[in-house]
Amino acid sequence: MRKLLLAAIIIIIAIVYIGRLSYLQLIDSSNKNPLEDTAIKAVYDYPERGYIYDRNGDLLVSNQPAYDIMVIPKDVKPLDTLEFCNLLNITKEDFIKKYNKARVYSPRLPSVFVPQLSKSEYATLQEKMRKYEGFYIQKRSLRHYQTSSGANVLGYISEVNEYELKSNPYYQAGELIGRNGVEKVYEETLRGRKGVKFIQKDRFNRDLGPYKDGLYDTLPVQGKDITITIDKTLQAYGEQLMINKRGGIVAIEPKTGEILAMISAPSYDPALLVGRERSKNYSRLYLDSIANPLYDRSILAEYPPGSPFKILNGLIGLEEGVIDEHTTIRCYHGYRYGRNRFMACHCVSGTLNELQSATYRSCNAYFADAYKKIIEKYPTPEEGLQAWTNHAKSFGLGNYLGNDLSTGRAGRVPDSLTYNRAYPDFQWRAETTISNGIGQGEILTTPIQLANMTAAIANRGYYYTPHIIKNIEGTPIDEKFTTPNQTTISKRHFDDVVLGMWDVYKRGTARFVQVDSINIAGKTGTAENFTKIDGKRQQLTDHSIFIAFAPVENPKIALAVFVENGYWGSRYAAPIASLMVEKYLRGKITRTDLEKRMLEGSLADEYAKPLSGEPFEINQ
Repeated sequence: MRKLLLAAIIIIIAIVYIGRLSYLQLIDSSNKNPLEDTAIKAVYDYPERGYIYDRNGDLLVSNQPAYDIMVIPKDVKPLDTLEFCNLLNITKEDFIKKYNKARVYSPRLPSVFVPQLSKSEYATLQEKMRKYEGFYIQKRSLRHYQTSSGANVLGYISEVNEYELKSNPYYQAGELIGRNGVEKVYEETLRGRKGVKFIQKDRFNRDLGPYKDGLYDTLPVQGKDITITIDKTLQAYGEQLMINKRGGIVAIEPKTGEILAMISAPSYDPALLVGRERSKNYSRLYLDSIANPLYDRSILAEYPPGSPFKILNGLIGLEEGVIDEHTTIRCYHGYRYGRNRFMACHCVSGTLNELQSATYRSCNAYFADAYKKIIEKYPTPEEGLQAWTNHAKSFGLGNYLGNDLSTGRAGRVPDSLTYNRAYPDFQWRAETTISNGIGQGEILTTPIQLANMTAAIANRGYYYTPHIIKNIEGTPIDEKFTTPNQTTISKRHFDDVVLGMWDVYKRGTARFVQVDSINIAGKTGTAENFTKIDGKRQQLTDHSIFIAFAPVENPKIALAVFVENGYWGSRYAAPIASLMVEKYLRGKITRTDLEKRMLEGSLADEYAKPLSGEPFEINQ
């Protein structure tokens, strides 16, 4: 009886296993990849990529048809290589390299052999491709730019690399993916989802028709259109003003955090990175190590903020109670501190300043003294500096801001650890770090950070995270972009500082770039600029900086302008800022004198000085 029971159990288990295996093999193929069968070929159907519009509904990026020559290495038969290469306008060496690359990727799966043929090239080839077994033409769409500006904002698309193929199973060799800018950040939204058809083949490699009557076939899903926050006209105008100059401009709508313009100079036409010339054009741009047109200065370049940072030190001083709007200091053409050390200032010797006048005169002595008082309010310099750091960081400085941009830098706001590491054997104090009081020292900011700081001042104490996305086919954007970020400064302290910034235009360093009937608050800046030439630290011509917002009574635009080697703030950055403000608020320019000077102004000779050996102009 026991033997019969044991035999029955074994038979039952065997039947269960055989039945399950038969089911999996003959009936259930839900977990089977059709491409694992060598008799099945996949044909992909690529959807159009989503369109990109500016904030006013103007089309920025659409699509145009293109054609790829595809290859399935195992299907390739002997052919007249020279004739084929002549048709495709490639060398025999290119043919061998491309074929071997495709074979290494997969002998059975299709790979792009020659990408992005034009309509005319396709017309020439389509009738002749039947001669070359294993090769076929596949249609896809490429980007078509309706603007020649905003390359750093929009980004571009190119073929996936080996790392992306390994890390993301969605992509096949030769497919396109977003690089930089909006194309990268919103890749999954814009690309849609490709469709696929599985074709059954016989032992002679002939198509028999859809595999399992198309059971596994899928239809393509169109990429979604997106609307970005950029103003196409303002972006193009800003790039015009920055011709023959280097630097970055970021303009923000204070009440929303929407980025109105994000200019990096020098720039390039985004159409250069489309089509068969893309690789050659990219190499040319990439290898330009002097102008660096691919380097997005608006979000990557880190500069000392210079005098615009004095505004923040004034606010911190008010919040910490070490100064008020009536606190005065007499400036004797500079500020003495430490052991007979002296910080020069442009104020006339003996000038008596309070906060408002110190702001429009950009008095180094006033704000260095305010910084010193902030640090010395606390029992130790470490505690004082940490309080100062926390205030500065509440304006979005020293971090990545949490925006939806494809890249960026954190900048730097020094804290007590910075100086403890720098001076391990020395008890540093306020005087050691006094340059922070005027926006020099160890502070570094990017243009977008300084623009965001300006937006927070315009809002009297809060800002919205800067962002580039406005709408995705009606889908609400991430709520982090619609939630205000509060600074540590009380609202009551901003009016006195804003009055000082308004005076910068009325009677201060920007009085010559006023725009009639637009009340603008601003602050000029001049930041020292150093580099290494032949291994030696060399001071170059200063950077020109300006921040502004307008109208003062109801701010609609806040911006920061950095012009590298631009001498002083009022020479280049302030006129450019005023023109940008007027262009956005009025749509036209009345200060045609400023416009002519900026459009014709060039700093090319200045940028050539490290190579020419000519002396730099150093402000004393």
